[in-house]
This record gives sequence, C-alpha cells and structure tokens, in this order.
Amino acid sequence: MVDVELQKLDFLVGCNLGARPIDQHIKAFEALGANVEIAQGKITAKTKKLVGTSIYMDIVSVGATINAILAAVLAEGTTTIDNAAKEPHIVDVANFLNTMGADIRGAGTDVIKINGVKKLHGNATYSVVPDQIEAGTFMLAAVASRGNILIKNCIPEHLDCITAKIVEIGGTVEDYGDSIRVSMNKRPNKATVKTLPYPGFPTDLQPQMGVVLSTADGTSTLHESIWESRFQYTFELNKMGAKITAQGKSAVFEGVKELTGSPVYATDLRAGAALLIAGTIANGETQLYNIEHIDRGYENIEEKFRNLGANIQRVTEPDEK
Repeated sequence: MVDVELQKLDFLVGCNLGARPIDQHIKAFEALGANVEIAQGKITAKTKKLVGTSIYMDIVSVGATINAILAAVLAEGTTTIDNAAKEPHIVDVANFLNTMGADIRGAGTDVIKINGVKKLHGNATYSVVPDQIEAGTFMLAAVASRGNILIKNCIPEHLDCITAKIVEIGGTVEDYGDSIRVSMNKRPNKATVKTLPYPGFPTDLQPQMGVVLSTADGTSTLHESIWESRFQYTFELNKMGAKITAQGKSAVFEGVKELTGSPVYATDLRAGAALLIAGTIANGETQLYNIEHIDRGYENIEEKFRNLGANIQRVTEPDEK
C-alpha cells in the first residue's frame, strides 16, 4: 500500500500570484485508482495499486501533467493524458524517466501515453534541459537596456514566442543553434502581448516584458491569461516613473522615455527579475528589496548582470535593534 500525506499546497508554495487549484492533480490520482481525502487542511492519498486509464485535463496544467506522468509510470497498464501541457520541462521529465526504464511517448504534444513498467532503474546519466525562462529574461534585458547580449547554452526553438515579440518591437535576434544573440539599438515599438501556455508567450516572462513596454514608444497592452495577481510589480514600476494602469488581468503601459531609480520591493520571483532589469536601465540608484524571491529562480544573477556591464551589488543590511 502507498500512503502519502501532504499539507494542502494551493496557497503555500511559490509566489503569491493567486489561487493554485489542485483539482486536476487529484482528478488524475483518483482516475488511476488512488483514494484521495481532504480534511483539516491536509491531503491524504492511499492506494494498493494504480491502474492505467484515460485522463483528460480540464485545463492545461504543467504541475498536474507531471504528477499524472509520475503516477502512471509504475501503474499497471496504459495511461493516456489528453490536453496535456507541452512545456519543454514536460518533455525533459519524460526523457529523464525514459532513461530510467519508463515507457512514455508523446511528451510535448497534446496527448501523452504511458505504458506502465514494473520498476525503474537508477543507473542513468542525464543532462537537464536549459531554462528557457532564464534565457528569456536575459533576452528581454538586452531589449530593455538597448544592448547586445549573446546567450550561450540555450535552445532557441524553446524561445520562438519571445523571439517573435522582440522582432515585432524592433529588436534583432540571431540563432546560432545552441546560443542566441539579442540586440536592440532604439526605443522599443509598442505591442500587445497575451500570455498563454507553451508554445505561447510565457506568463513567467510577462513582468520582464512589462519593463520593456514601460519605456516603449507608444501605448502597449499586456493580457495575463494564467494568474490573476501577476501585475503586482506594476505598482513598483510606477514608483520608478512608469505609467501603467493595471486592472484585473490586463494592464496598459503608456511608454515613458526613461525610468528613475527608487526603492522597490520584489513581490514574487519574476517580478524581482523584472525590477532588477528596471534598476539597471533607470536613471539613478535603485534599491531592490525581498531579493530572496529572485534567488529561488536564478543563480548568481547579480554576477551575470555585472559581467554584462551593470553596476549592481548585493548588500546585507544590519539587523534592526
């Protein structure tokens, strides 16, 4: 028997961007034969065995797709996941499990089929796929700063939606196979951007694009289709002289010629990355607080920006008495 007990995670884990419903996760586990109970703020899942079945995701969910794959790998029989998420890291998880003896097919498409195996083996060597969100962050940093950045060890195909928008607003993108160069030598053009599941424009690059549009030539619009609280960063950008009106899942950016340094607070991981970019292009000094958010998603980010010419340093303030 498998007996798993977890604290309810729909509001505790990661950034506070709105509700994180887990209904699709539970639906998948129950379809495979688990008995799931929610009581006193805890989720308990029990089963003697899991049996392959057909699972339809009511919404495209990266986390639920991965959990369904993980549960189905050792289930008895074949599992089919319809309306599956297609992000590169879905494919990466499937490829990794396959090197350990799993039989997963169709990852990266709408339909994933998993033939259950009796066991997995641990003698596998695997290289994790490059992070397209980190690469996209530096691509947009190049545009915002009107600079020229060569990003190595990335997969340009995973960045097609970002590339398309950068070209649309006047930037240049050169594909070298395993690296990509982004350059911008003028004020960005205005644009309309809507976040969508992969291969659409990623919600995790929406704040960074917001910094670009805050200094664009004209009025731009950002529509957020994933999270209801993704625009918290706009309040901080407005402190820096941006002219952004955010309401619900949309925000209007009236482009200004420049931003001005100001104390700002990272409200979440990607907001922190966006404000860091804003600080590097602003006139004057910017103090960015709550940087622990940024550290969850980027390694040595200030060093990488310094290597690109930014005047940036991490400061540890003394504890208040």
